[in-house]
Amino acid sequence: MSTRYGFLGPAGTFTEMALRQSAQLEHDAESIPFVSVDAALLALRAGELDFAMVPIENSVEGGVSATLDALASGDPLVVVAEQVVPICFVLAVPAGIGLADIRTVSTHPHAWAQVRAWMGAHLPDVQYLPGPSTAAAAAGLAAERPAYQGAVCAPVAAANHGLAVLREDIGDNRGAVTRFVLVARPGRLPAPTGADKTSVVLFQRHDHPGGLLELLEQFAARGINLTRIESRPNGGRLGDYCFSIDCEGHVNDERVGEMLMGLQRVCAQVRFLGSYPRADGLEAHIVAGTGDKEFLDARAWLRDLRNPCL
Repeated sequence: MSTRYGFLGPAGTFTEMALRQSAQLEHDAESIPFVSVDAALLALRAGELDFAMVPIENSVEGGVSATLDALASGDPLVVVAEQVVPICFVLAVPAGIGLADIRTVSTHPHAWAQVRAWMGAHLPDVQYLPGPSTAAAAAGLAAERPAYQGAVCAPVAAANHGLAVLREDIGDNRGAVTRFVLVARPGRLPAPTGADKTSVVLFQRHDHPGGLLELLEQFAARGINLTRIESRPNGGRLGDYCFSIDCEGHVNDERVGEMLMGLQRVCAQVRFLGSYPRADGLEAHIVAGTGDKEFLDARAWLRDLRNPCL
């Protein structure tokens, strides 16, 4: 049986582009589109998929809430790889539609956030209709009686559905990228490369002054740099949050292992979301005194203090 990969569909999404550029994708793999991040991860948890590619962070709009929340709850899943995809949006329309004919535009909320200024300048009176994905918005225009006249999508989605591209490169931020993660059920972790990230979700025992500082000290004391930190509501009362964090390093690194043990000691729960190679290949800067040798030497020193006769 071929390996099964799920992704946020339909065909033509930036998520599919991330999957296509993934080194883990075998040439004979089966790629299956899903209508939502939740649906893809639910199928992965149920054993219907081997991997799922989902968006997790955008350089303009920040974290993708649906992915962050889905990974923070439910049966455990781990990230095994990441991809970064440059984002280029077009305004697609059915044949015969001009700029003056557009009253309603559909796209994914994260895409809309990245073209608001362009829309305000060129289509100030247009109504926005949220869609499940940029490619789904393009597909909707190919329907017999679409509920809108334009879609913000990737060029490949416009081509897939025979749409005309009315305007190209309409994003408000040149150089915008979206980060995607390849997720699997827990198993063997990717080997450390020296250019890795580790992801965790941290739950506090109770809210108290200095609570977040107490968590961050576990990273700082071991010289570990954070690459992302976001708070997410736990779904209960206001002010009850967990913290989704990416940091430099691999769980097999001594400093990262010590950090995780420290977090386990002070948190109500530490959800480990995996250690995996960085997409940019940047190696971690190891602060003096926090390399593997220093931790191993310190552990040997303590062992000798505890057992002076050995």
